[in-house]
Amino acid sequence: MPPLLSIDNLTCRYDSTDIIAGLSLKLNEGDIACLLGPSGCGKSTILRAIAGFHPASKGSISLRDQIISSENESLAPEKRPVGMVFQDYALFPHMTIAQNIGYGLNKMSRNIRNKKITEMLELVNLSDFAQRYPHELSGGQQQRVSLARAMAPEPSLILLDEPFSNLDVELRKRLSLNIRDILKSLNMTAILVTHDQQEAFAMCDHIGVIKDGTVQQWDTPYNLYHEPVNRFVANFVGQGCFIKGKQLTHVAFETELGVIEGNRAYQWPNGSHVDILVRPDDIIFNPKSSISANVISKTFAGTSTLYRLKLSSSTIVEGLFPSHQDLHIGNQINISLVADHLIAFKWSEHSSKKSI
Repeated sequence: MPPLLSIDNLTCRYDSTDIIAGLSLKLNEGDIACLLGPSGCGKSTILRAIAGFHPASKGSISLRDQIISSENESLAPEKRPVGMVFQDYALFPHMTIAQNIGYGLNKMSRNIRNKKITEMLELVNLSDFAQRYPHELSGGQQQRVSLARAMAPEPSLILLDEPFSNLDVELRKRLSLNIRDILKSLNMTAILVTHDQQEAFAMCDHIGVIKDGTVQQWDTPYNLYHEPVNRFVANFVGQGCFIKGKQLTHVAFETELGVIEGNRAYQWPNGSHVDILVRPDDIIFNPKSSISANVISKTFAGTSTLYRLKLSSSTIVEGLFPSHQDLHIGNQINISLVADHLIAFKWSEHSSKKSI
């Protein structure tokens, strides 16, 4: 089955500066994807280009095998089968919730239009709010109205531009999962733009990590965390640190946490110096281990506690332990490294040794 969305070698410029450079990605129908990256990396520009609000300087964007943007042609935004959910909701304050949802349905007959509005209200659990106005709703309710309005015309693709950034942390978590369930129930395809990794992990099937307008890795959340393709992705996705290692064989490295044998082969010469990525869940508390560490800080997170641990060499690692295993700052403990995924990068003088 061909992809629903294809972006091929896309370049977008502001003035003479390339904001997006040679971007390519594909998205299948029914998938929820995310463009994840730091501020200013170009992720919102990608969304604007798909929506038709920013021209393509080079390359093309195709939706259901139809080119909607290229260097030579561009379909007007209102003619693209694309729905947009904005960061600030962008609801019409003088219209009721029902009128807001029905705004893009004017070509339908009154009966069909009213039926669709009722369906959308039920879907986002706002049936009792049809005759209210946006200012009478909470931020989470307004965002659900914005989603319902975007979905009502049954577009091929939904674009969500930082849709939860104005909400508090707990509401963001609940609403992101709620919206994922809604989109999946309708088999709708969507792209989310965010800088919040946990939001991306919880909501999306595929994530593109963006740096300077290019996709560094387009992959599942699991693979991004456990199999980053370069240092930028390793640093940007998740928590962790790098420890020094020396290659013994293609699959084994000597480190101060012991010999690590990985799940992949590296073709560097034996004896090569490397940096090995260690995630907090790779470190376990082990009283029988000969490796000791001092607890230098702790962050309580309910079901678990994140500890920063200093090894005898002064290297800092992080360990995520169950919260009932309550350790105190200054404690000396014994730890082991249990890593199923080995991620190593060839060492250079410019390599980062700091915690991520």
